[in-house]
Amino acid sequence: MTKNRIYLFILTVVFGVAFCAAAATRASAQTLITLFSFDGTNGTQPVAALIQGFDGNFYGTTDSGGGNNGGTVFSVSTGGAMTTLYNFCNQPTCADGSLPRGGVVQASDGNFYGTTYQGGFHNRGTVFRITPGGTLTTLHSFGGINGANPPAALVQGVDGDLYGTTYEDGAKGNYGTIFKITLSGKLTTLHSFDGTDGADPLGALVQGLDGNLYGTTANGGTQKLGTVFKITPSGTLTTLWNFDLTHGAYPVGLVQAADGHLYGITELGGDNNAGTVFKISTGGTLMTLLSFDATYGAYPEAALVQATDGSFYGTTGGGGSSRCNAGCGAVFKITSRGKLTPLHRFVETDGSNPYGSLIQGTNGSFYGTTYTGGSSNSGTVFNLSLGLGSFVRTQTTSGKVGATVIILGTNLTGSTSVTFNGTAAAFTVVSDSEITATVPSGATSGLVSVTTPGGVLNSNQSFQVKP
Repeated sequence: MTKNRIYLFILTVVFGVAFCAAAATRASAQTLITLFSFDGTNGTQPVAALIQGFDGNFYGTTDSGGGNNGGTVFSVSTGGAMTTLYNFCNQPTCADGSLPRGGVVQASDGNFYGTTYQGGFHNRGTVFRITPGGTLTTLHSFGGINGANPPAALVQGVDGDLYGTTYEDGAKGNYGTIFKITLSGKLTTLHSFDGTDGADPLGALVQGLDGNLYGTTANGGTQKLGTVFKITPSGTLTTLWNFDLTHGAYPVGLVQAADGHLYGITELGGDNNAGTVFKISTGGTLMTLLSFDATYGAYPEAALVQATDGSFYGTTGGGGSSRCNAGCGAVFKITSRGKLTPLHRFVETDGSNPYGSLIQGTNGSFYGTTYTGGSSNSGTVFNLSLGLGSFVRTQTTSGKVGATVIILGTNLTGSTSVTFNGTAAAFTVVSDSEITATVPSGATSGLVSVTTPGGVLNSNQSFQVKP
């Protein structure tokens, strides 16, 4: 693939596969609701995953559209009420950024942080902070040896800093970088890729239970087909896997599962050169779980998410309904052993080409976006209900005794108990969707449980108590 081919692939509908009749039968049993259709004036072409904020609403970005056609930051309620928080290119020469392709993350201070792919002082992208009320501050403008064109969401590490990637530039050529940035805006480049150790990191980083960061490059490596890497918070990088077409090509993101393995997606490669699902240990042992083909979609574009039932859920940017010229895209489920179940085929009126990852809301349902389709063909926000129950999510998945942890959930007002793996904790109910709790003395790693008037809600993953 040529430079930028991998990202242009995401944004261009070039798919020509369809689900089989069996997939259509299964998809009809699912309940998908279009919550909101963009119309251009309030944004168009949402490409990033949503996040669920402390207030229970969902937050995201549109790649373009809005008041200045530079993209937007928006919030949407579980009922579909949409609010535009910010219109990019609001400043001369788009000094505040444009094309916010990576989405946002809500940090421990309650503010949202994200990146823009273009705009800023050098027109090579920015890091920004935006308050829940919509006040935006540009923290950094990229360009040159510190990288350019950040394509993915930031992740907040257990140290409180934010970590991310740039798709281009760097100190060793036009191969991209890994960086960290404080909440106040001090940026440090941790690694500049040189092509041999990877190039063009496209997906977001994830912080593993061991404290290291894991990610993928869309190109580069020994076969120039992408890599999986590990990097310490201080910047020591280890290449865990070089893709070779047989096992997949052009990986686009990772998630660490409850079993400790990393699960990921490749856009191409595998038995049918239509993409794969793989798992890889933190030591670098990789297994291909599935090679996509025309019977259930192809060319997946976004990282998986592990749900409370232990299975993984994802999207394909193409395939699905023949009502679209080249396939509208689909949603699927896959187990840790590689059994795949198609869940929904988009039909353009309910959205098309879901390029972002799904998120499981604390009410148990899945939420996501489509790049196009909907009533104005400008993209949608959707809810897919599969009957999974409510749960709570900790804002950080690890911490020391005495640390304050934010717990997010649904219908938390009136909660009477919070425990960390069975040990009672002091807590405060902030709102119907948020509790703050203190990691108690004697706590051990395990699930966080909240006793609410409606019953006990457990966390969707284990909380690790650090020494």
